[in-house]
Amino acid sequence: MPLHQKEQEIAMLRSELEMLMNERLNLLRIAGAAAAFVAELDAEALPETSLQAADLLSEFLNQASEETIRDALEVVKVH
Repeated sequence: MPLHQKEQEIAMLRSELEMLMNERLNLLRIAGAAAAFVAELDAEALPETSLQAADLLSEFLNQASEETIRDALEVVKVH
């Protein structure tokens, strides 16, 4: 494989990795904000439709690894 082609592939991979890291950061922000939101909810004060949505959100957050949630809360500065 010519050197020029390898350099192009490396540049493409770097670009893709940067895009994935930015997407991960955005997803961590979303997860952190969602976790903080769920933690502050008063389930007894929510209407049934909102309670169902909060339960679904909580279920998905509980499926995330502890490390991911810790990272997400750190990104949004919630402890």
